[in-house]
Amino acid sequence: MILLAAFEEIIDASGVAPQIEALLPIGVRHRQLRVRTLLAGMMLTQADCRPAHLTRVRDALTALPEPDQVRLGVTEAWAGVPHLLTYRQTERTFGLVAGALGDDHPGGLPSGRLQRICDALLEASIPAGFKNASRSLAVDWTDLESFSRPPPHGTSDCADPEASWGHRKNNLLRTQDELFFGYYLSAGVMMPEENGPAVPELARRAALSSCRHDPVRAFAPVLTALPGQGVPLGDILDDSGYAHRDAGAWAIPLRAAGAQLVQDLHPQDRGPKGTHDGAIIANGNLYCPQTPRPLTELGPLARTATKDQAADHDRKAAELARYKLGRLTADDADGYHRVQCPAAMGKIRCPLRPASMTPDRDRPEILQPPGHPQACCTQQTITVPPDVLAKTAQKHDYPSAAWHRSYARRTGAERGFATAKDPATNDISRGWCRLMGLTPLMLFTATPHRPQPAHPGSPERPAGRKPAPRRQRPAAENPPPAPQDAHRTRRRDRPALEATAGTLPRRQHPQHPAGYRTPTAAARPETTPDTQEATRRPRTAPDTAAARNHTRMPARTSDPNVKMVPTET
Repeated sequence: MILLAAFEEIIDASGVAPQIEALLPIGVRHRQLRVRTLLAGMMLTQADCRPAHLTRVRDALTALPEPDQVRLGVTEAWAGVPHLLTYRQTERTFGLVAGALGDDHPGGLPSGRLQRICDALLEASIPAGFKNASRSLAVDWTDLESFSRPPPHGTSDCADPEASWGHRKNNLLRTQDELFFGYYLSAGVMMPEENGPAVPELARRAALSSCRHDPVRAFAPVLTALPGQGVPLGDILDDSGYAHRDAGAWAIPLRAAGAQLVQDLHPQDRGPKGTHDGAIIANGNLYCPQTPRPLTELGPLARTATKDQAADHDRKAAELARYKLGRLTADDADGYHRVQCPAAMGKIRCPLRPASMTPDRDRPEILQPPGHPQACCTQQTITVPPDVLAKTAQKHDYPSAAWHRSYARRTGAERGFATAKDPATNDISRGWCRLMGLTPLMLFTATPHRPQPAHPGSPERPAGRKPAPRRQRPAAENPPPAPQDAHRTRRRDRPALEATAGTLPRRQHPQHPAGYRTPTAAARPETTPDTQEATRRPRTAPDTAAARNHTRMPARTSDPNVKMVPTET
């Protein structure tokens, strides 16, 4: 089987099976189900879009061809008789693995052994041709419900004590968050570099944490450990939920590990937020003290913006960049760097910098300089400590056009979670895994669900091949006329019908002789009111309950409570 061979290659490349085997207790008789076979069964179960149940793991292993069962130990000879793997053996081996990888005192966070095992499996699932194709990661977290019932109010007694109450967004019309009982699943998905070739959106790292812990602080050590594992960090694309955390929990550790942040700022972090040596602190940069207020309060472009609105937004962002203090040096060992006044760099005109007052007037001009200029206006350069812009500084100016193009790559994390929660494939909703505890859930969620494609497109389609064009039926030489109502005569045909009405043969009644014509009004015999009354056929009302009910209701009324009101014409 192709899937089995691919999963065995991933397990062997990661090298986790011997490590886990060394942690398990050794009995008198060897275990029939080895760790390598168990991991392959778990991957086969999820690749087949089955729930993460141990019974499905056993079914996936016992459904393999007989040679593969013998090779993997699913079928063994006991006293000369073939013995098929039982569910009790599957449950026993999985319990031993979960106990060896779990923490001695569970607290809602994965142990170091469990995190290293999952990281090795995910890294081994990435094809060799794409391991160094990109260093950018889009990060996000989502909800993962526990199968356990929540504990009663005021108690903590439940089947899954590591789970906790958390908040998640919903698709309803209300804006309030929704409560759920379970865990937070964080993931880092590979994204292409800026202006780089496309890469497959593969989950490179994942972690699970209880809702009582902050998912940002729980996932930051997983990303900062990447350089030590031979994976250098590049652009980290995250939303305002990560950017709003304090700098020591997210921004500072990632920058120290070599990452460049591309993030959306929280509404409370946007706009002017104080000064440093007279320069305005706004959106992760330092700006001239006389920068127009509407420019420093410029927010991100709306999703429903038109082309004209987008062009106007980009023009304002480009004008704001002229007032930014230019960076002259990189961060030193302590995180300090130096910046220079924009007028001294020739980006704007300012009377306090006579060299900038050249005849060229295509640059913004400061008409009213500060009456008591501070260090940013009097000195050539100023020093910026690391704590001034530690929280909001990022790779591109916020919210410029370059930032918008770079941040648009973050949607790959949303697509990754949408695939994981797709009901047609691996729906990780409540009941998908009925095992209790963080370790069993993470073993199923933070391991490869299927072999990663070797190309960003379809795995079956080789690179550079385009699908064949669909065959189109040639247009008819005499297309049929458009259908029309059979009871409605077209206006253009009415004169022709009236002209030929006298020449068309008339239909004869079967009881009338040939040549019979209906008498005109003048030839009809006159009738008196008495004669008319006598010739009328008496009508008898039907004597049924349905008919009596029908006669009670007014005509053209579906509801007897509806009253007909005459309208004016």
